[in-house]
Amino acid sequence: MTGPRVLVASRNAKKLAEMQRILEEHLDGVTVLGLDDVEPYDEPVEDQPTFEGNALLKARAGVAAAGLPTLADDSGLCVDALNGMPGVLSARWSGPPKSDDRNNELLLAQLADVPDERRTAYFMCAVALVLTDGRELVVEGRMDGRVIREVRGSGGFGYDVLFEADDRPGVTTAELSIADKDAISHRGKALRVIAPQVAALLRG
Repeated sequence: MTGPRVLVASRNAKKLAEMQRILEEHLDGVTVLGLDDVEPYDEPVEDQPTFEGNALLKARAGVAAAGLPTLADDSGLCVDALNGMPGVLSARWSGPPKSDDRNNELLLAQLADVPDERRTAYFMCAVALVLTDGRELVVEGRMDGRVIREVRGSGGFGYDVLFEADDRPGVTTAELSIADKDAISHRGKALRVIAPQVAALLRG
């Protein structure tokens, strides 16, 4: 007899590793699967205007295709001087194909004339759980900080090379150790809130 299983609906290898790492700390006895562990299916277009909407879209698709309880996240960088953009468009900010390097170059160009004191920003993450019986749960996490003027660091992914968190001034989130980033990140905060609820629901 196998124990409870949950699918994490993400194709982003670094994001999947981060989610599995944090969840497995809190989901004792629950097997955390990735999309490569199930039969391939057509993933939905992320066309919702909110992080919550996109996370639910992906989680519902995972349940429908794989028949497993599914967790999905949607996250992005919200820059105050850009009226909260790139927001839900963060991964596709510079257009197709997706490219972290081009996204970062575009963001730096858009903020070139913005003074340091107005370069405030925050990372937002919504994590959705959808169960096979249709029950749904969404939690959010947030990490406040600022966008610096040059790329620094080799860890993390996405905009981490340009973001200094208020909780760790002087270093980008790409310069933090994995443990330090997990402790303060938007995704880490959301996953630590939802993980005990996932465990309770899966054990039913």
